[in-house]
Amino acid sequence: MNLLLDTHVWIWSQESPDELGVLAREQLANPANHLYLSTISTLEIARLIEGGGIELRGSLRSWIRRSTDVLRSRTVELSHDIAMAAYALPKDFHKDPADRILAATAKHLNLTLITADERILSLSCIHTFDARK
Repeated sequence: MNLLLDTHVWIWSQESPDELGVLAREQLANPANHLYLSTISTLEIARLIEGGGIELRGSLRSWIRRSTDVLRSRTVELSHDIAMAAYALPKDFHKDPADRILAATAKHLNLTLITADERILSLSCIHTFDARK
């Protein structure tokens, strides 16, 4: 399976894996799966650190390097196509641009978005996996 991790799933996988369900932890650990991280998640994490919402062990740069190695993940850069697709999603879906970008990335690249966000899980035009399962 090709999984795109929502920002909170990325954080949970490294900082509090018990937040993830058993099936989600199995999917993240399965070497047959390909894991993807969007650069928009790095922006969200930086914003959370700056606002005092989270603290990570070490610098953000070292945390990203370490976590991407542990997860064996690939990075998905924000492209013009993904940016345009973010606002081609239903208007009532989400106001948060980062969540729109994550959903658009999953749709554009045919990835399964692993998340605990109910609004994303209810979006029928993308493949999702509930991170709490």
